[in-house]
Amino acid sequence: MARTTSTSTSTTPKEPGRLKQMWQVFNMTRRYDSNALLYMILGFLGPVVVGLVLALFLSDGNAFTITLWIVSGVLAGLLVALIILGRRAERAAYSQIEGEPGAVGAVLRSSLRRGWVGSEMPVAVNGKTHDAVYRAVGRGGVVLISEGPQTRTRRMLDDEKRKVTKIVPNVTITTISVGPDDDAVPLHKLPRRLLRVKPNLTKAEVLAVSKRLESMSRNSLPIPKGIDPTKARVQRR
Repeated sequence: MARTTSTSTSTTPKEPGRLKQMWQVFNMTRRYDSNALLYMILGFLGPVVVGLVLALFLSDGNAFTITLWIVSGVLAGLLVALIILGRRAERAAYSQIEGEPGAVGAVLRSSLRRGWVGSEMPVAVNGKTHDAVYRAVGRGGVVLISEGPQTRTRRMLDDEKRKVTKIVPNVTITTISVGPDDDAVPLHKLPRRLLRVKPNLTKAEVLAVSKRLESMSRNSLPIPKGIDPTKARVQRR
């Protein structure tokens, strides 16, 4: 009886380790943000200096206490530097897609905080200019976000606001503009801007409002021309 052996070679590349990922993020951030390294150094040195000062004045010459304060300062400095890296990296990533169609949808897909429900697909789009209006639902009610110059998106935003008011008349509606205007919200500040909306709904109400808006949106989808819904049949295979 012949013995058969099967060898399986995995061609899937291994994911980089945590340190390698952080190094890649740092290089990407530094490429698009020349001040990132400076802010990280300052963020690291601040806690270290505080740790040294506390070690000198609170240790009473105890070597163990001095070492403890210094190590604490270094660890706190590393934490602050990593936090700064994360925020600058997020800002650098958003800067690469800012101004592109669908940028707001990308932010809603990846950066919505817990308690918010949103979709990367817009609820209204101008096919010629690619301006769009997106919708998010959270503790602060319904937020409509326009993408594009306000001179072109104001009417779309008002129309969508009237639709939402008819569906959920007692829910607060907030409008935000993301675009080239001076008073518009920069793309990287959109998640924080949503957090600043004053809460007025419970978690259960957020879910109910979101489902109602989604169901009404599906029911209001236009039927393509040339199709008679009364004669539509399911294709059999």
